[in-house]
Amino acid sequence: MSGTLFIGDRTYSSWSLRGWLLFEQFNVPVKVTSVDFMKTSVAEQMAQHAPARTVPTYVDEMGTVIWDSLAIAEEIAQRHPEAGLWPSGPALRATARALAAEMHASYGALRTDCPMHLGIAYADFKPSEEVQADVARIDDLWRFALKASDGPWLCGAYSVADVFFAPVAARIATYGLRVSDTASDYVARHLADPAFRRWRALGQVTGQRLPWYDRDHAPKPWPGPTPRPARALETGTPENTTCPYSGKPVTHLFEVEGRVFGACNATCREKTIFDAEAWPQFMKLMS
Repeated sequence: MSGTLFIGDRTYSSWSLRGWLLFEQFNVPVKVTSVDFMKTSVAEQMAQHAPARTVPTYVDEMGTVIWDSLAIAEEIAQRHPEAGLWPSGPALRATARALAAEMHASYGALRTDCPMHLGIAYADFKPSEEVQADVARIDDLWRFALKASDGPWLCGAYSVADVFFAPVAARIATYGLRVSDTASDYVARHLADPAFRRWRALGQVTGQRLPWYDRDHAPKPWPGPTPRPARALETGTPENTTCPYSGKPVTHLFEVEGRVFGACNATCREKTIFDAEAWPQFMKLMS
């Protein structure tokens, strides 16, 4: 499968995260293109791909436009049955579809009051009754699915259901929403997932601050895994001569846990400094 996936800002666009995970988690190749939330409206930027007006939107190699996340999931699953987007067993597959469909259509209070923000966590957010009701329903669903499947993900192996709830897990982490121990463990599983960490790292080093997502709450450290100590360097002798991502010659130096490495550009360097363990290509150099 090829084509182009259009996404928004990685720090804030929850639906873009879902669209990207549908390809990234299941190793389905796609070109990724970002629209700029600080420019004209998304609808204007997507005008040449009508009837799409939002992100994510997938445009396949034949020019077919798919502008809905659930439709993108179903199309990938049909074109790539070997990728395993849905559970193979009928009972868990039905559960996964019901979970994804409910998430797709529900939880308006959580969406409104707790927009996704992967750049911060809050210490003193107080949810409304409506948000608490949404979170209680989500908690019930997660505990039901995890009990039925025995985990580690909602329906056993990672599936579309987990893709759709990944930004929900991020919201629970950002706003410190109270959930059961089972649900809390599930949130932590998302925060530790390498693909989620790659998305977050790229958002932090390539994105821009969108002030309308800011909330007036006391900040606290991000509750995910603590990155390895790392920093940029101006001089040094790197252990590698080519970039672990592109294979191009090293031009930008950095240090991770006292060891010097190099990358081919500032983005490759900064995303590694932000969270080295998110990047398998780099971690091979650390072994």
